Parts: sequence; structure tokens; C-alpha cells
Amino acid sequence: MEWGILVLVGLLAGTIGSLLGLGGGIIVVPALLLLSSSVGILAGITPQVAVGTSLLIMIFTGLSSTFAYVKQGKVDYRSGFLFFMGSGPGALVGVWLNRFLEVEPFMIYFGLFMLVVAAILTIRPYLKPRPLSNRAMTYVYNDDKGQKNVYGYRPVVAIMIAAMVGILSGLFGIGGGSLMVPAMIILFHFPAHLAIATSMFMILLSAMLSSISHILLGNVNWLYALALIPGAYIGGIVGAAINKRLSSTALLIILRLFLVLAALRLIYQGVNGN
Repeated sequence: MEWGILVLVGLLAGTIGSLLGLGGGIIVVPALLLLSSSVGILAGITPQVAVGTSLLIMIFTGLSSTFAYVKQGKVDYRSGFLFFMGSGPGALVGVWLNRFLEVEPFMIYFGLFMLVVAAILTIRPYLKPRPLSNRAMTYVYNDDKGQKNVYGYRPVVAIMIAAMVGILSGLFGIGGGSLMVPAMIILFHFPAHLAIATSMFMILLSAMLSSISHILLGNVNWLYALALIPGAYIGGIVGAAINKRLSSTALLIILRLFLVLAALRLIYQGVNGN
């Protein structure tokens, strides 16, 4: 029964992560920490193990969702590799910083970070894209409806933003899409579906690099991973399929509610040490 809970956590994380381009770590890490007090097999889990295991799981979420988005023709490989030039090294810095966090402070920091993510997801629909810089490299994308979309960015700026996202990814075990997708839409004018698909491709590359670092540091629980991976892989496919067909408005409302409640619980546990 307890292992089945982990399978469901993986499925939920993979589906939401793929659907919204988040990667799924924003679900896996708090779930592992919050369930540690009620699920016996998770008792005593450390932030380092939660983060390391989460990043390993995101490889499989990233693989399945990226394959699905590739078939839909929605992945901008050129931009994904360029963003990875920032997110990859940033993720290694985040892995290094993660080593110094104890359980209670980590819960507080992660809870505060989740509140920031919830706020970003709340205000994102109301933010209008900034005008593209005259120095931006621009590209054209024709969506499924035949509508022409022009987007672009200055490579140095894009790499710097991706580096900051990478640091948070390695530190907290998240994919970074919760920050990268809004940046791609608001700052770079990416169409939403293209931003989500490209974000998942970048997350796949970053997760591979940072998870190797966590494996070498001994921060991966392989039994947890074996339980989480099947659901995460299937969820990645399901999320990409839903993304193609449905609006994610209702799911965003549920996700924001989850983030706020889980964040408050993490902060409470971190402050009280239980």
C-alpha cells in the first residue's frame, strides 16, 4: 500500500509537470517530505535524498513528455540547448548548495519558494509580454491553427535567466519550469504550448546532469525511485496529451491551491521541527 502511494505521487507529478512544463519536482519533493511523518517507508528522509530522487525521476518525466511533444512538433531544440548552457552549470551550483541544508530550514525555504511559484502562476495570465528587444534574435512559429507567432531573446539574457533557474532546480529538486515557462512567455514572447514543450526538453537535459551529481553524492534512494518512475513516465505522456487537447485553467487553480496548502504545512513543520 505504501509503495502504491509513491506510484500515485509519481503519476500526479509526471502528469502535472508535463502538462504545465514544470517538470514535476514541485510535487515530488514536498510530497516526500510531508508523507515522511505518516508513511513508514519514508521515515527519516533528508532534503538531500528528496531532491536527488526527485531529479532522477524528472529524467523519465522529461523523456516521455519530450518524446510526445516532439511528435507534436512543439520543441524548439535550438532554444532548449541554449537555455541548457545556463541551466546546466546553474544546476551543479544548486546541487553544491543543497549539501548544506538541514531538514527544518529546507522545509521553510522550500515552502516559501512554493508560495512564490503559486503567486507567479496566479498573476501569469494577467501579465502582458514585454516588447522584444531590437537586439533579440527572433524566430517564427506557426501553431496548430496556422497562426504566425514571432518570439525571440538576447542569448546572454536568456542564458543568465536559465542559470538562475538551474540553481533553484539543483537546490530544491524542481525542474525549473515554474520559473522558466513564465519567463519564456512574458520576456521572450514564446507561445504557451511551445514554451511548455521546450521547457520540458531543457528540464530533461538539466535533470540528467544534476541527478548524476546527486547519485555521486549518494543522495538517491533507488527503492523510492523504482516506485516513482513508472507513474512519472506514464504521467509525462498523459500530461502532454492533455496539453494538446484541453485548457489548463482548472488544473492551474487546483495546483495553486495544492502549492499554498503544502507550502504552509512545510513551513509549519520546519518552524516546529516536526
